[in-house]
Amino acid sequence: MTQLTGAEAMVRMLQQFGVTHVFGLCGDTSLPLYDAFARLEHGITHVLTRDERSAAYMADGYARIAKKPGVCEGPSGGGATYILPGVVEANESSIPVLAITTDIATTSRGRYTLTELDQQNLFRPLTKWAGVANSAADIPRLMRTAFTHMSTGHTGAAHLSLPFDAQKGAVDDDEIWGDAALGGYPVRRSGADPHDVERAVALLTSFANKLFVIGGGVVLSGAERELAELAETLQAGVVTTISGQGSLAETHPLCGGVVGSNGGTRWTRSIVEMADLIVFVGCRAGSVTTERRRFPASGKVRVLHIDIDPAVIGANYPTDLGLVGDCRVVLRQLINALAGQTVFELPSRLNAAAIAKAKADKHSAFLALAHSDAAPILPERVVHDLQAVLPDDAIVVADPGTPCPYFSAYYEIRRTGRRFFSNRAHGALGYSMAAALGAWFAEPTAKVVSVMGDGSFGFTVGELETIVRVKAPITMVVISNSVYGWIKAGQKTGFDARYFSVDFNRTDHAAVAAAYGIKSWRVEDPRALRGVLKQAVEWGGPTLVDVICQPLQDAQAPVSEWVA
Repeated sequence: MTQLTGAEAMVRMLQQFGVTHVFGLCGDTSLPLYDAFARLEHGITHVLTRDERSAAYMADGYARIAKKPGVCEGPSGGGATYILPGVVEANESSIPVLAITTDIATTSRGRYTLTELDQQNLFRPLTKWAGVANSAADIPRLMRTAFTHMSTGHTGAAHLSLPFDAQKGAVDDDEIWGDAALGGYPVRRSGADPHDVERAVALLTSFANKLFVIGGGVVLSGAERELAELAETLQAGVVTTISGQGSLAETHPLCGGVVGSNGGTRWTRSIVEMADLIVFVGCRAGSVTTERRRFPASGKVRVLHIDIDPAVIGANYPTDLGLVGDCRVVLRQLINALAGQTVFELPSRLNAAAIAKAKADKHSAFLALAHSDAAPILPERVVHDLQAVLPDDAIVVADPGTPCPYFSAYYEIRRTGRRFFSNRAHGALGYSMAAALGAWFAEPTAKVVSVMGDGSFGFTVGELETIVRVKAPITMVVISNSVYGWIKAGQKTGFDARYFSVDFNRTDHAAVAAAYGIKSWRVEDPRALRGVLKQAVEWGGPTLVDVICQPLQDAQAPVSEWVA
């Protein structure tokens, strides 16, 4: 019987699940693993990052676009603590990411060894599953367990701690096996109780003013076609969360766009207010989506809730009925159940004409600002001019702060699938650049754009070197206003404009990018913006456009708590 080292077994197990990319950063405790990557033929591209946070964000962006679990790795001690923010974001966003952190030898535990910490207890409350390979023989079994947890049921992140001596121990090669299907997600899907499906159909056909509120679950499950078919059958309106964008093309006559306190507007809110029956699909109905349960008003509408996670149903709203199951399976069950019935057209105020009017009013108000020649450049103009030069299949990744509300509200998603995303679970700065690079590795033929504020740029600037090294032709747009704008806007509206410790000096981001070898521009004149963005998008390598923008506290951002 042939034997492998634990590190070799780890590489072979990654192959079993079809892993083609690993994002990570080297360290002393990772030497056996790196040596295995160097010696073995495996077809896996290892992307060396400049920060473990970035490695996790790259794995997240990769997983969202590739529809495969993303894999990141880092060393013990600081490496494990640095990688954690990206793993938490992925887990709370239901994105399958496996974080492998190497560790000190098991024989060194409790001896005040440099970089020692309890990795399993650090990661356990913040992931769907966390394990530690106390011996080399544990590695194949734990890898099968990790991929099972990541890719089935309520998808999420996993963590595996890999001690130094476990990497060097022996593993029998007949233990190297796994279910290749778990290299995608979601798998082993489940449906709702047929009796509950019948009750749901009765509910759906009893109300004229039906509105689907779609979270990230529809795109995660690949249920875009089923959503469109069901909405069209029922002639029901559809609105989305930011994570739910791409569930239905925003050009569809039944799609009203993004709702909620971040990216929603009074026009999309008006669509919610027309509804008598709300159908939450793959959506937690949390504070942002519902503007703290005010839209829809808790207890004032009837609620049908569809989600893979039973704990989500009824957590925030009195719920008439919950259907527990995979979104694609459950929506298909509803379509099939409706097929044998006559769907009567009930008089409705929430119809395609009402949705079209709300969208037109919103677009008219947006264009009034997007066409402005004011300087500093208005964020609306950045969105409008970037949309004008990008193909419909471009992938746009937005950081929190200024980019997220503006792009989620006004950048029109013209096709289904994940073409726009932001880190909506915890909203840490510094996500966009790294996640965009991960997305490019997943779909290198797509035009990938990272939009970030200058605060986020400071978190992630080191990855400019990574982008140059791997020759990724992504375009970066920096909204430069020399302020942590989200906080300053909050201080303006909630604390009588008592501004404290939110302003910083302006950086010449174009010059910084040029120092890394990136083609870059700085734009202050709004009339020059579209032409520069077009050059940047069409350039054959990585590009960065530094846009001197209106500060967020002075802007008319689509954030409800700042609107009088």
